[in-house]
Amino acid sequence: MLKIGEFSKLTQISIRMLRYYDETGLLKPAAIDPQTGYRLYSSDQLTRLNQILALRDCGFTISEISAMMGSQSLSPALIEAKQKEIQQIIAAEQIKLKRLESLKQRQSQGHFADPVQIVIKAVPACHVLSLRRVIPDYYAEGALWQAMAAFVQTERLTAVGQAFSIFHDEAYQEKNVDVELCLPVKQSGKNQGDFRFRDVEGRAAMASTFVCGPFSEIAGAYRAFVRWLEENGTLLDGPDRQIVHRGPWNETDPRQYLTEIQIPVRKETEVPLG
Repeated sequence: MLKIGEFSKLTQISIRMLRYYDETGLLKPAAIDPQTGYRLYSSDQLTRLNQILALRDCGFTISEISAMMGSQSLSPALIEAKQKEIQQIIAAEQIKLKRLESLKQRQSQGHFADPVQIVIKAVPACHVLSLRRVIPDYYAEGALWQAMAAFVQTERLTAVGQAFSIFHDEAYQEKNVDVELCLPVKQSGKNQGDFRFRDVEGRAAMASTFVCGPFSEIAGAYRAFVRWLEENGTLLDGPDRQIVHRGPWNETDPRQYLTEIQIPVRKETEVPLG
């Protein structure tokens, strides 16, 4: 039997970690000296310790390791889930690297503002098939678009324009987003459940900009509107819209996604609509 200090030295695991593994039940001492109360370890525990360290080095948390060790088997599903989690982390870090490179370039050029071009355009009224629901977050529209596509096919409707989303919340929502999908259609039909046929009003002044890249880049474009509104003496005048011209259904590379942001505006001296 080895004392905890001796076992720590030979395994290259700190006494603090060995005590933590003991407290969490991951690696209990082989015995406790009845006279001194010292933790004692044996060579028989090396196999379990090596398993713990291997899982730790793969990114599993202590709680995840405890569950896996308790089942006496390494579930392929858990391993695949961890692989996907790490891939997502790597992808997120790669995006940060690209942003840092972009930031470095802008800094060398003496400015930090993104070159977002905002223009005013008129948007005509249209008759649409509408599907309005509260979704978990801004990235959960996919299921709604699938539902709308199925409804259009079942009802044999004919689209006559570019589909768009209207975001009805007055402020940014971290969850529970109130979104309305709109598809301009040639003919009207019978309202069914959340599917409604309605007229969307036209707007004489719609501030518009395009975002080329992953959907995660859209937030930066919205921030550009803050300065633009002040510089142009304009105010927000209704819920914003988004049109995804290139997305997951017709573009495999997220860097080539193309999203148009449309925000209704009015001059500070004008009376708001509605």
